[in-house]
Amino acid sequence: MSKQNPELNLKEFLPYRLSIVTNRISASFARLYSEKFNLSIPEWRVMAVLGQQPGLSADEVCGETEMDKVPVSRAVSKLLDKGLLNREFSGTDRRRSILNLSEAGYGIYAQIVPLALCYEAELKTVLTAEEQSQLERLLDKLIMERGQT
Repeated sequence: MSKQNPELNLKEFLPYRLSIVTNRISASFARLYSEKFNLSIPEWRVMAVLGQQPGLSADEVCGETEMDKVPVSRAVSKLLDKGLLNREFSGTDRRRSILNLSEAGYGIYAQIVPLALCYEAELKTVLTAEEQSQLERLLDKLIMERGQT
């Protein structure tokens, strides 16, 4: 590489470091629910969004989760096959489907949410109360700043 070009130190590159943190946290949390409930990370994310915001389309789930259409579509298909989602078609636009957790889906959702909250509380124990507040502010700032581009 030419000395005129800056070098990238991947281990200090913020997007890379954030990716490492989120991947590790997601994988660690997934171990709590994946075997017991036979759910992948994308499936749980779809369920988590629909548990909070019922009646979304797959495109809206993509927007809420910041996931691409392909993993969301696969997750929706698998959740439908497992009987954890219901899909209805919009009365005004037959191409638009409305997704909701089924009764079985809500049952699993209700079991995972306490695990998620406990996991989050445990994760935060490595930070002081001041660090937790600072992290929240920094994440909000990064999310807001990047959301505008």
